[in-house]
Amino acid sequence: MTIWMPEITAGRGPIYVAIADALADDVATGKLPPRTRLPTHRELAYRLGVTVGTVTRGYAEAERRGLVYGEIGRGTFVLAGPPDPTLTIQYESPDRGDGPINFAIDLTINFAIGEQRDQAMARTLGNLSRRNDLQRYLNYHPHRGIAEHRVAASEWLARNGLSYTPDQIIVTGGGQHAMMTVFSTLCRPGDVVLTEQLTYAGMKALANHLQIRLYGVAMDQHGLIPSALAAACRSTHSRVLYCQPTIQNPTATVMPEARRREIIEVARTHGLTIVEDDVYGFLPHKTEPQISALAPDISVYLTSASKTMAPGLRVGYIGAPPRLAERLSVPVRATMWMAPPLMAEIARLWMSDGTVERIIDELRREATERQAIARRILNAPEARMCDGSFLVWLPLPREWRARDFVAEAARRSVAISGADSFAVDPLPAPESVRICLGAPANRNTLEKGLEILHDLLIGPAGPSLSVV
Repeated sequence: MTIWMPEITAGRGPIYVAIADALADDVATGKLPPRTRLPTHRELAYRLGVTVGTVTRGYAEAERRGLVYGEIGRGTFVLAGPPDPTLTIQYESPDRGDGPINFAIDLTINFAIGEQRDQAMARTLGNLSRRNDLQRYLNYHPHRGIAEHRVAASEWLARNGLSYTPDQIIVTGGGQHAMMTVFSTLCRPGDVVLTEQLTYAGMKALANHLQIRLYGVAMDQHGLIPSALAAACRSTHSRVLYCQPTIQNPTATVMPEARRREIIEVARTHGLTIVEDDVYGFLPHKTEPQISALAPDISVYLTSASKTMAPGLRVGYIGAPPRLAERLSVPVRATMWMAPPLMAEIARLWMSDGTVERIIDELRREATERQAIARRILNAPEARMCDGSFLVWLPLPREWRARDFVAEAARRSVAISGADSFAVDPLPAPESVRICLGAPANRNTLEKGLEILHDLLIGPAGPSLSVV
């Protein structure tokens, strides 16, 4: 055990954070080599003149940053080494919502990088800079969006089998804003919204914000189970269903057409409005017809630029039946007045000049390559993937609990998401995890992360060990 003594600078925040900061500095400089055993909580507390609880919080913060790990009965140790700076990324995950986190390899955020869109953005911004009408995009515009932006969206959606006039399109500030717009229109606090038993984590956050209640409906390998949906309608009297029929997040399920038609039949019987989140709908090579195409009168369609263009291009689109289109413009006005016109113009240009198709083609190729890597390394036949998707849904071996598996992966500097992040009452979360293949900057980084997960899958399972 080392006699390590952190250098605590007064006036720089809570002491427990200063302990973690000092530990990070000493790990980075090599003062604390890999596998160094740190002082016990009680010993370090005595040396620093603080409470044992303060040291415990400091070590816990260091563990959260991926600097140390604990072994029951043995102590707290420095991890095998500081994260490789070429692999480390930092971001605020929409799935966790707990602030910036550093992981050597983060497989929780669901997006894919690509050269096409970087080059396209540089080219588009250059072209825009030479235009003489930019002042137009700095002014106020109708809440639904500029007319040509709605026309472009209408034409783009038509390529994927959807028929919406420009008057039925509402342009929003991204997909999440589209969801906020729709659910604040259709629901009031206390209302029940039906979802898949495992649903997009952003929907859970939105429901909490709007004070609406979610009710999870059982799923199988084809998505929502119609009989379970009918039973949920009878028991909750809900009038709204939110679902992702194509590349369901997190399970990567694609609902077949026959099942979609069964869901529509249940919805008509029970007076449901279906909110179809089709943010991934353009990615598969071959898609099933959207619920909104099969039943446009009882459906509201949502999509955005985030998965097909770029996450930072905050533009979303709502396709609404005529009876709802005017009402849906009211929350846009209340929340942001209008979608950012300049971003919507970039999206329009990309939809009209073939850029979106080139980006999607690149994403499809990359998804195919990364799925092949995942199949080879994980060697888990039960893992679920689908065409065009960067999601892997992995049921765990019987010996593992999902929370323990996630915690043990994090201890080894790989971040993944457990099923509890997506579970909706009243159904329990399965012992499964979601792995996102797209975020690592290169395939070598992805391979390293998947190899760590494979070692966990084939190794002895056990409860996650907290720092001691």
